[in-house]
Amino acid sequence: MKIKYGLILMAILLIGCDRSYTPKPAGYLKVHYPEKSYQLFDEPGPYSFEYPTYAIVIEDQKKNSEPYWYNIFYPEYNSTIHLSYKEIHHNVNDFIEDSRILVYKHTSRSDGIDELPFTDTANRRYGIMYSLRGNVASSIQFFVTDSTNHFLRGSLYFNTSPNRDSLNPIINFVREDIEHLIESVEWK
Repeated sequence: MKIKYGLILMAILLIGCDRSYTPKPAGYLKVHYPEKSYQLFDEPGPYSFEYPTYAIVIEDQKKNSEPYWYNIFYPEYNSTIHLSYKEIHHNVNDFIEDSRILVYKHTSRSDGIDELPFTDTANRRYGIMYSLRGNVASSIQFFVTDSTNHFLRGSLYFNTSPNRDSLNPIINFVREDIEHLIESVEWK
């Protein structure tokens, strides 16, 4: 009798397991990108620039913030470009070196850092955009300066754990906005 029940139980288990189960890989949400359009940010201060119409510029309210520091917030992507401004007093090399140090602090977590220098002598815009590969806290950092009076530094952060695979399409989308910001900076 025990053998008969054992065979019936085995048959039920074999019939119930005739399909193999393969788990689906984790997927990412589909991201909708708005059409690129820009508006002028021209508050009282030493510089102006164009920023996306789908972003919001907010004055930096942190305790250690300085005048003319702003955040460009992307509500759709929960990300922010933090802008900090410094007036140059024969110390542009110090600011450039500080920017480089802040970028290369991410070396231990990054898979590499690409530097994209740019020069626009007609409009007195010089700088470098750093692209950090891998799961780093800030995937794009940059500075733009006229090398005599003004120094503007920016860094892109997402309010989430860094996962380059899922964030890469958004990073590439925002990179175009950063390039436009750099190209549109005007010194006052």
